[in-house]
Amino acid sequence: MSEMFKAPKGTYDIVPPRSETWLAVRNALSKSAQLCGYDYIETPIFEDTQLFIRGVGGSTDVVNKEMYTFEDRSGRSLSLRPEGTAGVLRAMLENRLDRGALPAKVWYCGPNFRYEQPQSGRYRQHTQVGVETIGSSDPALDAEIIWMSVYGPREVLGLKQVRLLVNSLGCASCRPSYRTLLTEFLDKLDLDDATRSRAAVNPLRVLDDKREAVQAQLVSAPLIGEHLCNDCRQHHDAVLKYLDIMGVEYELAPKLVRGLDYYVRTTFELVHDGLGAQSAIGGGGRYDGLVENLGGSDLPGIGFGLGVDRTCLAVESEQIDLTSGRRGSVFVIAPSAQSVEIGVRIASELRTDGIQTEIAFDGRSMKSAMKSADRSGATFALILGDDEVARHEVTLKDLQSGDQVSIPLELLRQHLSERL
Repeated sequence: MSEMFKAPKGTYDIVPPRSETWLAVRNALSKSAQLCGYDYIETPIFEDTQLFIRGVGGSTDVVNKEMYTFEDRSGRSLSLRPEGTAGVLRAMLENRLDRGALPAKVWYCGPNFRYEQPQSGRYRQHTQVGVETIGSSDPALDAEIIWMSVYGPREVLGLKQVRLLVNSLGCASCRPSYRTLLTEFLDKLDLDDATRSRAAVNPLRVLDDKREAVQAQLVSAPLIGEHLCNDCRQHHDAVLKYLDIMGVEYELAPKLVRGLDYYVRTTFELVHDGLGAQSAIGGGGRYDGLVENLGGSDLPGIGFGLGVDRTCLAVESEQIDLTSGRRGSVFVIAPSAQSVEIGVRIASELRTDGIQTEIAFDGRSMKSAMKSADRSGATFALILGDDEVARHEVTLKDLQSGDQVSIPLELLRQHLSERL
């Protein structure tokens, strides 16, 4: 026997029964985008490598250490997408969405790829639901985007331990002077060579270092919130005001930076206290200047990404059952050749009515088919034995209570539609 293949290191299969929870989470995270009138967009899984170098940032670990990069047969350098924003903006510009009604608003869902050290909540392939909008710098839009990011986890999924962290990273006017001040502070600290190299490219990234030894030295670090220009301060205050109006609970996080270079002004992150070290389930922020950097006009933009995989872990940590509220289903048991023909017709009709219906195939015995019905999680077993066929009836058995009733074939669809 040949050796069995296994999923690549750092990846995993989404299989039943957990796949039902995974789908429910994915759908919940996209619900707010649909409520707010965002249109769906889908882009290639791989792009020109330079798109990510320019779009994500040269100082990031994503670009320097984690991208899956390869040459195609024509010698072009391509990379599997490590995050969603750069590719989506490229698609919006290439398809001239920036030339139509603004703001242009889209949402998307798909896998991203990063060569990371695998651990719980950190995978080399992970799926995100994301939102991007370009063409408006209104702080009310920032608040709407933040509301959209928390709606799925808090309201649809019912997660209780999700905290929203909010910060402002300033702009091209106020950040340079703060950057100089922060660099002078960091120069006096005991940092390893890799951290110093990171600080030389983007010193703000050091503030987001999760290591206790680094954070202990940052207690008295200057914070960007204390050095915002008037425009950035007014923008940030307005965002917080709108969040208050919308009833969104949040925490101010003066050291929040996130791991991508393109963020300016509003930055936010969703964390879940039940996930340990990998507590972030998503986040985002404003990226004014990125559209122009990718070859478009000088349009502001803002967006977010939510991790389906980590949100599933959050749902499981709070022991939330996302499958109990689904519509009931039917399992058809037709053990004879004659009854199978009737069973296939009934199943087709019920599916047309929107009722999930399975059939016991391969001529299984009644006992074996009933075991399959119990394992399927169906609400009812629909039994078509020889006696039922002769009477033009079916026996409908409630698989929870064990109660069963005989129903004429012509009344079955109406009966099940009322029961389910």
